[in-house]
Amino acid sequence: MREKSIFKMNGFAALIIALICIGFGIFLIVTGAISEIITGVLVFLLGLIIATSLTIVQPNEAKVLTFFGTYLGVIRDQGLWATIPFTFKRSVSLRVTNFNSEKLKVNDLDGNPIEIAAVVVYKVRDAAKALYDVENYKNFIHIQSETGIRHIASTYAYDSNENNGNALTLRQNSDEVADVLVTDLQKRLDVAGVDVIEARIMHLAYSSEIAAAMLQRQQAQAVLSARKVIVDGAVGLVKAAIDQLTEQDIVDLDEEKKAQMVNNLMVAIVSEKGTQPIINTGSIY
Repeated sequence: MREKSIFKMNGFAALIIALICIGFGIFLIVTGAISEIITGVLVFLLGLIIATSLTIVQPNEAKVLTFFGTYLGVIRDQGLWATIPFTFKRSVSLRVTNFNSEKLKVNDLDGNPIEIAAVVVYKVRDAAKALYDVENYKNFIHIQSETGIRHIASTYAYDSNENNGNALTLRQNSDEVADVLVTDLQKRLDVAGVDVIEARIMHLAYSSEIAAAMLQRQQAQAVLSARKVIVDGAVGLVKAAIDQLTEQDIVDLDEEKKAQMVNNLMVAIVSEKGTQPIINTGSIY
């Protein structure tokens, strides 16, 4: 099924002709003789037939026409139009529409249960396909969108870890995942004549049964990352201190003294608690 144009003409002219026929037919039926009454009935019926051809198309709307079960075509231009009489006309909105999916519970790539939901923005591209290639295109879009969201959620991990390396993740690569989701949904919804404009994850969280454990893991990773930054900075400070003391001949340090100094500086810099300095005033012996 493909969308195609259908014959149409100015609806206002057809409306005037229909009113004239109906009025003139009633006049002949009421005032005329037998032959004129017959003519009046025919003219009246002609006016009714013309009236059945009239249809109003709203902005960003399409009218799909069938004639006794046969698909004829589509009118997209807004306004009042006259087309083939006795056609059945169904309206299809061409406006941009969006919907929020339900919160779905699915396992990610690592097998962790997560909750995910997305917002999908779409519009009808082909009104004939939307009406006649699927049973109910709105329900079809909702169900296929949830299927696509489940598929994407199971394809990527929630967060990065040592197992997936630098692979895309749902939490850290939302833009890239959104592009993949749009492509996946477009393939699923082509059969309904629908264009997917945007699809983006709006809710993403671990399921309640593992949320606490995963929060502890994230906290541990954050602590390790912070400690690594502190240690890297401490090593740089200690190296700079020793190089500066050596270059300026402030003190002559042997390897044992250097090791002791490095140990003391590292403890002082890396320690989370305040350190208590010990001043060596020398020996009386």
